[in-house]
Amino acid sequence: MSNDAPRDTRIPVIRELTHADMETLHQLEKQIFPDPWPKESFDEIFNNPDWRALIAEVNAEIVGYACILVSAGEMHLANIAVVEAWRRKSVARRLLERILELAIAEKCAMILLEVRVSNSGARAFYERNGFKELYTRKRYYRKPVEDALVMVRYLA
Repeated sequence: MSNDAPRDTRIPVIRELTHADMETLHQLEKQIFPDPWPKESFDEIFNNPDWRALIAEVNAEIVGYACILVSAGEMHLANIAVVEAWRRKSVARRLLERILELAIAEKCAMILLEVRVSNSGARAFYERNGFKELYTRKRYYRKPVEDALVMVRYLA
């Protein structure tokens, strides 16, 4: 096969967030989550060097994203989101693969996250990818009020 063969345009490209993505990201956040982050929270990504955001893009369309915080040798996966039409098409897996690469490059000992107790699909996804349950945070989510399950993946 030739090296100049066309790339499969259905496979998401993972890249860093840019300022040009901000409005789209905020709109997707409001569509995907019942308790979305305010726009100012995304602005923090550019103002604080500990924050990073990754974009999953297919044919110049944002189909998913993830926001992470790196601090004191730990990584916190603050959110990972995929637009409904692109769910179960490896977008989240590709984002998580890149997150793991970043965690290793940053010499993080672990990745922590919170997930709604009722979100069995996300919980199963994280478990398949090496995350374990740690404990429950009561009433962590506001809309609707729900407990969060804190999960961890330790990195060697």
